[in-house]
Amino acid sequence: MPHETPGSRAQQALARAIGTSPDPIEGVVDEPAEMPVAATVVIARDGARGPEVLLIERPDRGSFAGAWVFPGGKLDPIDREGDGSPDDADERAARRAAVREAREETGLVLDPEALVPISRWSPPPGLPLRILTWFFVTRAPDDVSLELAADEAVSATWARPAEVLERHGRGELTLYPPTWVTLHELAGQSDVDDLLATARLGGVHSYETLARRGPEGPFMLWQEDAEYDADAAAEASGSRARARHRLSIGDLPWIYERSF
Repeated sequence: MPHETPGSRAQQALARAIGTSPDPIEGVVDEPAEMPVAATVVIARDGARGPEVLLIERPDRGSFAGAWVFPGGKLDPIDREGDGSPDDADERAARRAAVREAREETGLVLDPEALVPISRWSPPPGLPLRILTWFFVTRAPDDVSLELAADEAVSATWARPAEVLERHGRGELTLYPPTWVTLHELAGQSDVDDLLATARLGGVHSYETLARRGPEGPFMLWQEDAEYDADAAAEASGSRARARHRLSIGDLPWIYERSF
């Protein structure tokens, strides 16, 4: 039996979904309203070598056991109180949840209006627990004294996104694809101002995930990829046929392809 490393935990969990993930029907994987909703927040501060983000390590039990994640969790009923128009009710509730969870898990107090939404993630069909998750990014408050909730976080670190990805590539820690891709997208910015400006310019991206297995191992696939829809892939030509948006997770380091 292969020796389990921190970097292999997510691969093993996700591999169980490979082969059970159906093709999308008319381009839709699942209706977000059919899944519970959660929110997570990337808290960034300026460091000597560039922006650093806060990651917390989950206990070796429950959801994302042993993984390093951004603070966050599922929406509570209180997060939806006071919503009027349904047009952006989910986002407003997700903002409240992200702020509440960050305070409960780390002790940090954030301004919900300062959160910049960057993505929404739908997990691949076949996983036992599927939750639609909003991702936000914001600047760290002036007081970054952490008070970790013992049942939610056993450790915490401030680190540059590129540094975390390098550690994951060496098998030193566990990341799940949404965290990995978010770190990849945030890497390379000169400071927090630049990071936030880039996030605002990029808007909110929807990741409707499928899990697949290819000749080189399992990979995560998103809707911009030419192979996301089997029928459309067979008819595609030119640049569309070569479009890629996927994350190969068979071996470390993971390989991300985004060309569309």
